[in-house]
Amino acid sequence: MNLNVIAHLRTKACLGLLALFAMTHASAQTTLRVTTIPEEAATEQVRKFTPLANYLEKQLGMKVQFTPVTDYPAAVESLVNKKVDLVWFGGFTFVQASIRSGGKIVPIAQREEDTRFQSVFIAKTNSGIKSLADMKGKQVSFGSQSSTSGHLMPRSFLLQANIDPEKDFKRIAYSGAHDATIASVVSGKVDAAALDITVWRKFVAEHKVNTQDVNVFFTTAPYFNYNWSVHADMPADVREKIKAALLALNPANPEHAEILKLNRSTRYISTTPENYKGLESAARSAGLL
Repeated sequence: MNLNVIAHLRTKACLGLLALFAMTHASAQTTLRVTTIPEEAATEQVRKFTPLANYLEKQLGMKVQFTPVTDYPAAVESLVNKKVDLVWFGGFTFVQASIRSGGKIVPIAQREEDTRFQSVFIAKTNSGIKSLADMKGKQVSFGSQSSTSGHLMPRSFLLQANIDPEKDFKRIAYSGAHDATIASVVSGKVDAAALDITVWRKFVAEHKVNTQDVNVFFTTAPYFNYNWSVHADMPADVREKIKAALLALNPANPEHAEILKLNRSTRYISTTPENYKGLESAARSAGLL
């Protein structure tokens, strides 16, 4: 076989590989893969985000595939490794993803509520627990270890109150999700617990918890929390279309209002990595990073 033929075959092989890459890339752009941190049960996550996925399909002109993950670290790894394109992160999981990726995770939108988010501590009303100090010697539950509102910030506020969970609590449990945290107090598995204020309010509004039996005894100061994030390698035009679609959700539109209600939001606004520097500092101070 002469050199010209070999060169011709090599060129054809290269062109074939380039075509395959182009087809794969184009295929990837026809489906937007979405997941969220599992702050509640998978069935609830699907119920909450399916209408938003349908809305994004219409706005973006591409299929949106929503797939729940099993735990918070899985959500982080999924975006860092580009197994998904768009993730609903808590503030702390965003920080973890940003560090893991070398700063390549881009937050594009947050709920207006996430600029002043809070955690609540709950206990049975007949437990005698009325303050953070009353938790000493008790069994206490957080949510996931990677949760902002269910672990990082509650722990940060406890440390500010000179309460060291490892030294001062009889036992520490991690429920894995906010709904499971509430259940652990209701069932008596633990004496007190910390969780996302919006999940608590939802449970109260839906009469899934009786505040005569279990109620809030401490609410934290506000902090930045959740956001929708993408990988920096996502094409800029796709990123901007997603962001524009989220910011366009209008509570005056009945369809949009239902999506926002399911997402426990009044509206979405822009966000930046700088908004989460305080959470990173709190995580380092608490020994979680």
